[in-house]
Amino acid sequence: MTRVSCSRRTLVLGGAALALGGLSWQGPALAANASEAERLVDRLVADINAVIASGKSEAAMIRDFERLFQRYADLPTIAAYALGVDGRRASGAQKKAFTAAFTGYIARKYGKRFREFIGGRLEVNGTKQVRNAFEVSTTAHLRGEAPFEVTFHVGQKSGLFFNMFIEGVNMLLTERTEIGAMLDRRRGDIDAMIADLTRAG
Repeated sequence: MTRVSCSRRTLVLGGAALALGGLSWQGPALAANASEAERLVDRLVADINAVIASGKSEAAMIRDFERLFQRYADLPTIAAYALGVDGRRASGAQKKAFTAAFTGYIARKYGKRFREFIGGRLEVNGTKQVRNAFEVSTTAHLRGEAPFEVTFHVGQKSGLFFNMFIEGVNMLLTERTEIGAMLDRRRGDIDAMIADLTRAG
């Protein structure tokens, strides 16, 4: 896989994550069964396209996706996983600040190149239950790319997005690795890492 291909596929992952739940700004529906989880991903697919086709500036699209992420992603779960074992020594205030900084970081990181998705699409293939979540399999089609698999995980109780796999690459593990590297550069200083995170992406 080429460096460019990896970048494009990682961007699809991030864009889908940020768009979950829709532009309608309705409260997220609980994914009580596989059909509801699949409908949630159907909305996700439509909303990704709506943001991309909006004609807004890059900065405006990033703001849209950040709001969607704040409203529809399971931020406490995602942020806690990304922080990893270092979360045990973080104060409540630090955890709150990290979650806020992490949200903005994800929006900026993936939002800057959303325009590359224009003309692409995701097709839902099927859904199965995995423990307390639903795994929704899709195929991604981007211009100039061979089709590839993207799998969404939606919590059964929360009805929110909490992870995604793209050709076997785990988003949560990827972000945990990056946050860990940031902490290493700051010799474990959580406040300094949060400050770096606010500027990153």
